[in-house]
Amino acid sequence: MAGNANKRSTIYFDENLHKVLRLKAAETHRTVSDLVNEAVRCSLLEDQEDLAAFEARESEPAISYEAMLKELKSSGTI
Repeated sequence: MAGNANKRSTIYFDENLHKVLRLKAAETHRTVSDLVNEAVRCSLLEDQEDLAAFEARESEPAISYEAMLKELKSSGTI
């Protein structure tokens, strides 16, 4: 990120989530903004990892749900 340009945004939290978020911020000596930014970064990183996994498995053969159920039944798994 070029510099540390922060943008302001209005976010509406569920009342109980906001309460626990404020408590966690106070307990960890961090700001609510820091906690929210960290959570968003983690979520985006998880999305990136999921997309990479999908891409890595792109060439694998696909099997339908029905075919998988038949295979599980014939093997005695279900």
